Formats: sequence, structure tokens, C-alpha cells
Amino acid sequence: MTTITLELPQNIYEPLQKAAAKAGQSPQELITKLLGQTIQAFADDPLEEFIGAFQSDIPDWGANHDRYLGQELLETHNV
Repeated sequence: MTTITLELPQNIYEPLQKAAAKAGQSPQELITKLLGQTIQAFADDPLEEFIGAFQSDIPDWGANHDRYLGQELLETHNV
């Protein structure tokens, strides 16, 4: 196992402590679990191979792509 040291602001650490206590885990155990889930979600992303493959003048495309795709469906297919 590898050790990583993080400096967390109090507004992140306090809720982490509470969530860990509620789950019956240490903050370290909960963070390890959450990081594992996050990494797995990225690994399972079917569109990951397309990240960075296209140029766009839409600066918030990454954050709002679902909204833009939905708008396009409504406008072109009357969904």
C-alpha cells in the first residue's frame, strides 16, 4: 500500500469525519473507498476515448454537454 498525505480544509474534513463515523469507518477508509469509486467511474466512461478529440467554441461543453445534447434533440427531432 502507498501512503499519500493530504491537507484538507476544515470545511471538507469535518463532513468527511461525520460521514466516516456514520459509516463506521475511519476518514482514511472512507476516502480510499470514495477515490476507488471515482477512479472506477472514469475507467467505465464509454466516451473517454473522445475526450480532447474535438475542437469547440463552447467553453462549458464538458460540464453541460447533456443539456446541449438534449436541446439539440428537442430542436431537430421534436423529442
